[in-house]
Amino acid sequence: MLQISVEDSEIGPGEAHRWHLVPLTGADGPAPRRMTGYNQAKHFTVAQHAQSVDEPIRSYVASSFELTGRVDLDALAAALLHLVRRHEVLRAVYQPLGGDLGCEVLDAEEVAVKHVYAGPLETPEEVTRHLQEAFGEVDTLSWPLITMGAVVRAESTTVWFSCDHLVTDGLSSAIAVNDIATAYRSLTAADTGRGDADSGDTGRADADSRDTGSGETPAAPRQPGSYLEFSRAQRRANRAMRADDARLDYWRAFRDRNGGLFPAFPLDLGVRPGRLYAPVASTERLLTARQIEEFGAACRARGGRLSMGLLAGLAIALRQEGGPAVYRGLVPVNERGRGDYAESMGWFINTLPIEFPVGPQAGFGEVLAAAQDAYGQMQAHAGVHFVKAWRLLAPAEYARLHYWPHAVNFFSYIDFRRLPGAGQHTAQRARLHVWVSGCNGVLHWLHRTDEGLFVNTIHVDTAQARTTNRALLDGFTRCLTEAS
Repeated sequence: MLQISVEDSEIGPGEAHRWHLVPLTGADGPAPRRMTGYNQAKHFTVAQHAQSVDEPIRSYVASSFELTGRVDLDALAAALLHLVRRHEVLRAVYQPLGGDLGCEVLDAEEVAVKHVYAGPLETPEEVTRHLQEAFGEVDTLSWPLITMGAVVRAESTTVWFSCDHLVTDGLSSAIAVNDIATAYRSLTAADTGRGDADSGDTGRADADSRDTGSGETPAAPRQPGSYLEFSRAQRRANRAMRADDARLDYWRAFRDRNGGLFPAFPLDLGVRPGRLYAPVASTERLLTARQIEEFGAACRARGGRLSMGLLAGLAIALRQEGGPAVYRGLVPVNERGRGDYAESMGWFINTLPIEFPVGPQAGFGEVLAAAQDAYGQMQAHAGVHFVKAWRLLAPAEYARLHYWPHAVNFFSYIDFRRLPGAGQHTAQRARLHVWVSGCNGVLHWLHRTDEGLFVNTIHVDTAQARTTNRALLDGFTRCLTEAS
């Protein structure tokens, strides 16, 4: 799965179809009675504030993938509905509740999808504009929080969906792609020629709007664990925590040494404090499949993990570009584990601080060992969620800030080869599309596919940021190559 902007995805022209999620029990849904996750509550509050001051901060997490052959639109509709029925976080209705965020969940049988034919898209540019507009329709403050569609051609179809961050994360996208594709294969296995596939005009004859309620249900694996139940358990575990709690010692020490909970990105990006900038997005391959395999072997030979080798390489590259002799950053950590939540959709991400020395004379092996040790210390304190620590250790900042206070040092790595359905990613041209309307720093999402190591970058649109980012990525790649 490649993380790439939709503008760079090269999706061919075709007939545009949409499926809108609709409730069958009334527009307002049930009254909210359940509490939500830490990430969700903060995200919703930020969206409320942005709306109140007419300063919208928009984002989406979207995906696309290919189906080969003539598409069966009824089966595709059923597969998309299967996704929503399978993951209750997509059926939840969110509303403010007592200074927090509450939700209630529509039952699986209380939702349907309405099909709308959206017309022909005759050029790649039209496809891009259509997807940009459709992806951006999701709104934190409005239900539903997922929108779905397809671009249908005679011999292939691009399926897409877009979610607000409130209900998803990057790993969820791979889970959703696998759920949809698996359901579609199940539904079409017995009869590949029924329904819309017989129309002979890529679905145009079935262009009328209609509701798809129950329909056929594909064979499904075990029901995934509920993100909302996970969130409530997490909140219960931290309910009695106060600012002097010993569980916050790691966070407190990091805050005191760093001068705050948010470690600053240490290189010049040419930005002004307190301002958001238009984003620039790009994706590039840093190492081939063979090169990343060799790098992983070099890390293991030194007693370290590949992910920590990447972090060590980035720390060295930052130092070589003028950064400090101590690396301090934030690391997103997947909280799903390998049990009931392994294939659940939701925002299962905690963000943890990490720090380790990277002195001017330190070589790769030494920095890798320091990063590996720091990672172990970080993981030992993963039971405390970042939002909870922020609220207790910097309450004034927590209430005041609605996005990161400055360019933050941030390290993210995903091995997409380990996720559900990964064996089909290349054939399906599976893509993850992440977008934000504005930013004040630089974000690097490192990810590994069967084709190698890639980085998706979003940074502020300044001349200095372009120069800084290019030099940093070049130095990072050089460090990884030399370490192998």
